[in-house]
Amino acid sequence: MRGDLFIVNIGQLATPQGRGPQRGPEMKRLQLLSHASILVEDGIIAYAGVQEGPDYEAALKKARAGDYPLLDAGGKTCVPGFVDCHTHFLFAGFRADEFFWRAEGLPYMEIHRRGGGIGRTTEATRDASFEDLLALGRQRLSAMLAQGITTVEGKSGYGLDKTTELRQLQAMAALDAMQPVDIVRTFMGAHSVPREFSGRAGEYIDFVIDKVLPEVAGRRLAEFADIFCEKGVFELEDSRRYLQAAKALGLGLKIHADEIQPLGGAGLAASLGAISAEHLLKSSKEDLSAMAAAGVIAVCLPLTAFVLKEPYADARGMIDKGLAVALASDLNPGSCYSQSIPLIFAIATLYLGLSFAETLCALTLNGAAALGRADKIGSLEVGKAGDILVLDAPEASHLAYHSGMNLVVNTIKNGVLVYTR
Repeated sequence: MRGDLFIVNIGQLATPQGRGPQRGPEMKRLQLLSHASILVEDGIIAYAGVQEGPDYEAALKKARAGDYPLLDAGGKTCVPGFVDCHTHFLFAGFRADEFFWRAEGLPYMEIHRRGGGIGRTTEATRDASFEDLLALGRQRLSAMLAQGITTVEGKSGYGLDKTTELRQLQAMAALDAMQPVDIVRTFMGAHSVPREFSGRAGEYIDFVIDKVLPEVAGRRLAEFADIFCEKGVFELEDSRRYLQAAKALGLGLKIHADEIQPLGGAGLAASLGAISAEHLLKSSKEDLSAMAAAGVIAVCLPLTAFVLKEPYADARGMIDKGLAVALASDLNPGSCYSQSIPLIFAIATLYLGLSFAETLCALTLNGAAALGRADKIGSLEVGKAGDILVLDAPEASHLAYHSGMNLVVNTIKNGVLVYTR
């Protein structure tokens, strides 16, 4: 779905710039334009600039000649569509009781003893039909559009068997074709050790490598593979074997690293050339430096730390080390049943020590880079997709200043108006 659109009378156009990840001090560089307009032709930005000068006159002439639809922003602000580059959005069942157990201070192992955790969602998702998953996914994707998410990553990992893992990925492929939000699929069959392999993590990794990964790659059901690299789940050697097998099959690499203990997942991501390492709450300075040198993008998930009442990842220190930092929601039914972009802006600017410019870059261009798409989306520049938000605010900084509020009035995907508040 690609369209033509001419947006005029933009009070402020705010965007990072670039065709790749912005690292370190580059993340502070926003282009801020007043009295601007954007011309989208066949889904691609043909002009993004001020409403004066020969380039603008040429864009205006094109728009008139093509009788393009006109959207008057009325002095409101435009920013790029948000890219949520780490989610587990396609699942069945809920775990509200666990949320309140954690709030009362119940430790993880006690929650697990009571039948909670990933295994509980796995049971519900295994029981869900393909049609059930489509219905759940469409509902969540509609909510994404309402808060300006135009591209989302979706991980499997709630099947932990061949049949359900493939069903999750196939459902995401179908959803990608039937609604506006672009879905980037990640295979995460190594999310947890299923009950039928209890105590035998290595054997489960053997099963995934031998029986599941080849079909995922051969049928092109995913672009990336991910693993929960953690003490007592999948430790370094099993994680390395899994990721090397995925890489040999042509999948890009991601890794849940150092969320609970400083196991060395960030260093593993650097050594294998992963596109991103995610969570990073307990990563060592040495491993973060290795990530910076290897060009691995650091994906921080502040909503998860917020829900779990854990210290936040040191996103400020990562940027100061020269890393490209992206921010994402980690939407899932257990540790973070939230996808609140407004809350991410608030936490990042108030508690992570990020500037507004760094936060906007982390949720747009660097999020796109963590999905290998920074050359196509993530900023409002000529030649990129017309993924644009109109905000009910005089300037983009209100995304943080108007704390916790959804300011999205219009969501535009590939030049098509797909949501209006």
